[in-house]
Amino acid sequence: MFPRVPDQHKPSGPLVPNGLGIFYVIVSAVYIFLLYFFGVENIKGISAPLTLAACILFGGFMGLLDDWMDLKWRYKAFLPLIAAIPLVTFASKVGARTSIALPLLGIIHFGLVYYFIIIPILVTIITNSVNQLGGMNGLETICPAIIMIGLMTISGSFAILLLCPLIVWLILAFFNFRGKIFVGNTGSFAIGITLAAFTIISDLKFDLVISVLPYIFNSAVILLTFFFYKTKGAVSFDGKRLVSDHKRSLITLITFNRPLTERQIVIVISLLVAATTLAAVLARLLLNL
Repeated sequence: MFPRVPDQHKPSGPLVPNGLGIFYVIVSAVYIFLLYFFGVENIKGISAPLTLAACILFGGFMGLLDDWMDLKWRYKAFLPLIAAIPLVTFASKVGARTSIALPLLGIIHFGLVYYFIIIPILVTIITNSVNQLGGMNGLETICPAIIMIGLMTISGSFAILLLCPLIVWLILAFFNFRGKIFVGNTGSFAIGITLAAFTIISDLKFDLVISVLPYIFNSAVILLTFFFYKTKGAVSFDGKRLVSDHKRSLITLITFNRPLTERQIVIVISLLVAATTLAAVLARLLLNL
């Protein structure tokens, strides 16, 4: 039913079904549409569930296109801007806060710039950075799950929007970590847009930025390396461990002259994401005291 691709970090290279992130998209959309039907989290006549559902569906569609057609990066960079349209509409209609509180800098007011520049940029960066950090069993599922849980704990009543999506994603993460499935670009784009859309709806923008710092760092290193050296990061696999002889991504930085198993790498990066997510949660709780 699903196309099978080789697991490149296993000695025998077993074929694993890819693209199962579509289940996350379908189940999440159905659940969120039910919330919309029952009038959950309607703000000034604008539905938060309907806005989130539109974003998840577009993220899944974009990932499906990438799985089928292998989209070029110039298209991946700008397609998420389309998903920002319902978020811009939602934020402007409900009169969302257009300022961001930053440590040391205080509160910065963006005004209309927030709606038409900040939101599209945030959606594009988060969606693509989440998609870029993957390729290992559990990496592209466990880390977003950690961030999702952290954001839900500080989002108040909005947490209900992600209750079912989180459960579905955790199930996929369990099988993905064991090397039984891949969620594919369908799943990674969908979960990336989920995180971006949810934080805009629940007004947790800065909290998300802190949580995804490892993702942003990884994307920055990849882009800078490609811009200056026209090369990409890669790891060598000896049948047991992975190692790199360069520093062109977060994964190659961790494995630089340091052979590690696939699970060790996933655990290290997951702990980094857990640390930044915890920092974001604690910062939010301190601000609310």
